[in-house]
Amino acid sequence: MHVRGHACAVAERSFRRLRIFVDPAIVAFLVVGGAWYLLGASHWGARFVDAHTIEVNGARFWLAGVNDVLGGTANLGTTLQGIAGGDATVLLAHEPDYADRVATFPVDLQLSGHSHGGQIRIPLLLNLYLPELGRKYVWGLYKIGGLTLYTNAGLGTVNLPIRLNCPPEITLLTLRRSAI
Repeated sequence: MHVRGHACAVAERSFRRLRIFVDPAIVAFLVVGGAWYLLGASHWGARFVDAHTIEVNGARFWLAGVNDVLGGTANLGTTLQGIAGGDATVLLAHEPDYADRVATFPVDLQLSGHSHGGQIRIPLLLNLYLPELGRKYVWGLYKIGGLTLYTNAGLGTVNLPIRLNCPPEITLLTLRRSAI
C-alpha cells in the first residue's frame, strides 16, 4: 500500500507541474496506467479518452484511448468502433508494446509511455529495468507496419527515484494533414 501511495503522490506532483504550462481552458485528455490508473483522470481536471473527434482549422482526426492494458481494461475494438474508415486516428495507450496489436487496426499514430525510457541506461548494457509491455519499444519513434509509435520517457520514475542517461521528457508533437 505504501508503494502505491508513493507512486500516486509522484504522479500527482508530475501532473500538477505539467498543468502550469497548459492554458486551463485547454481540455487535457489522458489514458491511465500505473499510478495514474489508481487515482483517475478527473482527480487532475482531465478527461479519460475513449474516442473523440478533434477539428482544427478545418482538418479532422480522431483521438482515441485505451486504459491500462496490463490491468485488463483495454478494449481496442470497442474504442475504435464508430470511427469512420479513412479518418486519421491517434491512439493513446499507456503500454507501448501494445503497438503490435494496435498495428492490426486502422490507427495511424500511437502515443505511449510506461517504460520511463528505461530509466537507468548504462552504455553497452541492456536497460536494467523495463516493465511488462514496455520492453520492446522503450523510447522514441518506431514504425510497425502502417502504425507510427512514439514512446515518451516521461517525467517520473518507478521503484527507484533516479534516472541515469535518461532525462525526463515532455514531447511537443505537431500533427499535419497528409499531402496525399
